[in-house]
Amino acid sequence: MDSQKEALQRIISTLANKNDEIQNFIDTLNQTLKGVQENSSNILSELDEEFDSLYTILDEVKESMINSIKQEQARKSQELQNQLSQCNNALENSEELLEFATRSLDIKEPEEFSKAARQIKDRVTMASAFRLSLKPKVSDNMTHLMVDFSQERKILQTLKFLPVPKAPEIDPVECLVADNAVTVAWRMPEEDNKIDHFILEYRKTNFDGLPRVKDERCWEIIDNIKGTEYTLSGLKFDSKYMNFRVRACNKAVAGEYSDPVTLETKALNFSLDNSSSHLNLRVEDTCVEWDPTGGKGQESKSKGKENKGSVHVTSLKKHTRSGTPSPKRTSTGSRPPAGRGSRDRFTGESYTVLGDTAIESGQHYWEVKAQKDCKSYSVGVAYKTLGKFDQLGKTNTSWCIHVNNWLQNTFAAKHNNKVKSLDVAVPERIGVFCDFDGGQLSFYDANSKQLLYSFKTKFTQPVLPGFMVWCGGLSLNTGMQVPSAVRTLQKSENGMTGSASSLNNITQ
Repeated sequence: MDSQKEALQRIISTLANKNDEIQNFIDTLNQTLKGVQENSSNILSELDEEFDSLYTILDEVKESMINSIKQEQARKSQELQNQLSQCNNALENSEELLEFATRSLDIKEPEEFSKAARQIKDRVTMASAFRLSLKPKVSDNMTHLMVDFSQERKILQTLKFLPVPKAPEIDPVECLVADNAVTVAWRMPEEDNKIDHFILEYRKTNFDGLPRVKDERCWEIIDNIKGTEYTLSGLKFDSKYMNFRVRACNKAVAGEYSDPVTLETKALNFSLDNSSSHLNLRVEDTCVEWDPTGGKGQESKSKGKENKGSVHVTSLKKHTRSGTPSPKRTSTGSRPPAGRGSRDRFTGESYTVLGDTAIESGQHYWEVKAQKDCKSYSVGVAYKTLGKFDQLGKTNTSWCIHVNNWLQNTFAAKHNNKVKSLDVAVPERIGVFCDFDGGQLSFYDANSKQLLYSFKTKFTQPVLPGFMVWCGGLSLNTGMQVPSAVRTLQKSENGMTGSASSLNNITQ
């Protein structure tokens, strides 16, 4: 009976996953169909605009050519009209002179005849008819304004759609996820020397496999990438995965997207649990500040979980193969809402606040930065059973390093009320590395990755990030992978942490 139930549960789970996969594919098809309709409409509109632009240019060129022909016609006509007018005047004067000369032949008086002859000679000498060019100044030829658009017609007949680059192929093997950076590498299926640049798009997701249409974040775009790989650095890994896709662009158009690739980007994400803090701490998601007034005004910023009957803590279980398992919310108990008057998880001089995520397996890393004028603070981990009056490092259920800038400056590692002074400078930011399965808690200079101190122990219960602050404040940086430099250092540290044996190997 039990085995049949287990088998049926597996079948139900398989069917549910398959249904979810098919539904996601249906959503993808519907979105693609909608995209085809919208993009086709846009392309048709652009095509109309392009042809209208061609028609406009042809009309403008035609109008210009017509004007040129009319101007040439008017110029030649004017030249010929002027020449015709001159010739008519010359002919009229010449005919009058001819008639005068003919009449002069009938003059009988020698003296009068001689006078007439001299006049005729003078008038002939000055006559425009003898100075007039009898060659037309312009011809009637207009062939210099003829056109032949045979080549242009051939070009127009070759009009076609733009050549579109093929879709690139992302190579998951060449992609790298490390140090809160992702390097994406791709290649073209065939050589294309007309490609000008690439466009990379990415988005965070908590779903493995193909990108989903619904309930997903928008794609972020990085344009004008000249090479075939790109590195996104300084990321906060606050999702399990990231989707990537890329497209190639020539000078005119962008091609198809590559098949999307999903890369795992899990890291430890946690916030400060306001319900677990001392009354004199003002707590927000990743910031805590000592408040001698007792946290006035803090209640208005309390998270929704504080208004419920149970306090929720994230557990990092061992059900994944990754070194950084997936968070899963679980209820760890029930108690009244943590208002200002009833928030009593820590009291007295235990100015402590815990993280809201329990670590039960894997390797994890986070960083802490103190305000410059902070007088005293501690950074470490603790079991959930840490007492309300307990201070970090003063019990066998907590491990920390402590910085004191009040009266005298001290920097020390603490566990089970034992202190190990650290002969190193206090860094600007402290990196915390917790290897739950390996039983190691190490502290680093977050900038230089210099090891500050390592606890070697065996954790017998889930641990929570813990913080103590007095007269100052702390800010956290979570969603970080274990840095490569820290992973490398761990290999050499494992055999060199016995220098603090008095603080190690004491667990509860």
